Amino acid sequence: MILNGVCVIWRGWIDLQRLDGMGCLEYDDERAQHEDSLAQAAFEEARRRTRDFEDRDRSHREDLETPLGHDLILNLTQDGIKLLFDAANQRLKVIEVYDLSKVKLKYCGVHFNSQAIAPTIEQIDQSFGATHPGVYNAAEQSFHLNFRGLSFSFQLDSWNEAPKYEIPHGAMVKRMHIYTGNNLQDTRAPLMPLACFLGNVFAEYVEVLRDGAGPLGLKLRLLTAGCAPGLMADAKVRSVERKIFFGDSCQDVMGALGSPHKVFYKSEDKMKIHSPSPHKQVPSKCNDYFFNYYPLGVDILSLYHRCDFKIPLVIKKGGADVHSEDCVLTTCSKWDQIQESSSANNTNPFGSTFCFGLQRMIFEVMQNNHIASVTLYGAPRTSQQARAGSSSSTH
Repeated sequence: MILNGVCVIWRGWIDLQRLDGMGCLEYDDERAQHEDSLAQAAFEEARRRTRDFEDRDRSHREDLETPLGHDLILNLTQDGIKLLFDAANQRLKVIEVYDLSKVKLKYCGVHFNSQAIAPTIEQIDQSFGATHPGVYNAAEQSFHLNFRGLSFSFQLDSWNEAPKYEIPHGAMVKRMHIYTGNNLQDTRAPLMPLACFLGNVFAEYVEVLRDGAGPLGLKLRLLTAGCAPGLMADAKVRSVERKIFFGDSCQDVMGALGSPHKVFYKSEDKMKIHSPSPHKQVPSKCNDYFFNYYPLGVDILSLYHRCDFKIPLVIKKGGADVHSEDCVLTTCSKWDQIQESSSANNTNPFGSTFCFGLQRMIFEVMQNNHIASVTLYGAPRTSQQARAGSSSSTH
């Protein structure tokens, strides 16, 4: 029989026997009751698994619809470790050790978890010196012993009546969390440590400079590790602002941003088919090339750190009372919000197209309406005109 999408097979309590050469059914009441209880238990287990699957499926759909509302989890199953990254800046936020049997842990050079040392509450007290009792969580049936930047969870499955005030003797650590701050629930991803700069320059945010017609260039707030000669202990994170504009020379760009991490030479132009020029089939004597700055989030080869961009838009509303509205597009913005602001017609006449053009910008939009990338292109103008226009439109 099929119940709630789960097939349950009943067997064993109806026996087919041959009596006097004739076939008949013999019903065993005692055996039927026993098998009925087993089938009922199997059905309850199947229904519980179905509910768990539906909950996980619902959670997965919610994650796809709101990817920036949940941490990014990298599960290292071979090591029993989960790495939780902040969805917005993609920096490591929490380290969770959920299978302590696969790792060895030490504090101040002394092991508190290994094959020879069990991570009991007594061992944790001996290694860390707890000065306050654990916090009991009735919903999880577990105790949490918290330190600054460190939390231990003790599962109480083996106790029928879990105590509410102290961790039972012999309780084993089920999970361990490493984070920044005093509270796991309120923790945030720390700033990038100096050891990770390695001579690179990273972008804190990238803002689009524009006039009434479209983008003129970029303003980048850059982070770099500046230190005294030979003294890493004196290193500090410095922030500088740089601007680049359409029409700038290679020397201008490298003077503002430094040498690129890689230069890509374009061997062919697949967009020539759209060119109205009759000479579109004539091979070019020189190739376009691109400067790729991976840590800045500015790249054309999909190798980049996340770019926290800010794009100001000026939306003109039609009708009897013509007026303009200003809005700022960020990494967390959705395309449907832009559609509602920019046009009264939200239909897409081109079918399943996920690239949209707006004010000299091309937006690549994912199926959940989040913006994957933005491509800027400038109008034909000299760099002097661009600088003059931006000075009056930026603040």
